[in-house]
Amino acid sequence: MTRAARTIYRMTRKTAAERHTDSAPADDVTGQPAGAALVDALLALHHPVRRRIYEVLTNEGPATVGQLAGRLELAVGSVSHHLKPLHKNGFIEPAPELARDTRESWWRGINRRLSWSGDDYPDGSFARQVTDAAERANLEYLNAVTVQWLRTRDQLPEVWRESLATDTFVPATVQQLKDFVRRIDAVQQEWYREVRADADRNPSAERRPVRFIARVFPGDPGAV
Repeated sequence: MTRAARTIYRMTRKTAAERHTDSAPADDVTGQPAGAALVDALLALHHPVRRRIYEVLTNEGPATVGQLAGRLELAVGSVSHHLKPLHKNGFIEPAPELARDTRESWWRGINRRLSWSGDDYPDGSFARQVTDAAERANLEYLNAVTVQWLRTRDQLPEVWRESLATDTFVPATVQQLKDFVRRIDAVQQEWYREVRADADRNPSAERRPVRFIARVFPGDPGAV
């Protein structure tokens, strides 16, 4: 009696790079987007979960899907779902060199800056709706993190309790308003570059993420 030979099929697991090809950006999208690309970028970033994921990756360094899930108290499947639009729009990228085996999916954040104005789009257009919604979502998010900081700042070491809260309300011309906006932005960008460069030179120095929030606009005295 002859015994039939058995055929054994082995499934090879795709590498992390192969698994993420469906969400890979079509082109280099790390610069300042415009038009439809800007709308896509705003939709990708200004979601409460994706914003948190992006902040963790850009401030705390690369992480696996599982690490992000634990850090943010989210389901692994939810994290994987939200990573895709961030990847497709150039906010994060795979870091396969950190994986110990094909099961691990490592990601790193890409520091980007988005600038937009709803006035660039016609009233009632989809793009205008997205830009306006992104501005509201951004304001709500920054208000929430400010309130959270006020609640927990006493838990920080005393040396890290330094902060700034300031406001000015003064009649100004259009040109003075534009000049002030430009100067504030220039100071912020210069400080950002200095801090990033120092982190590269002195990686062992103690650091904590520091948030800078500014909003300059014409107001109505006594409105609220």
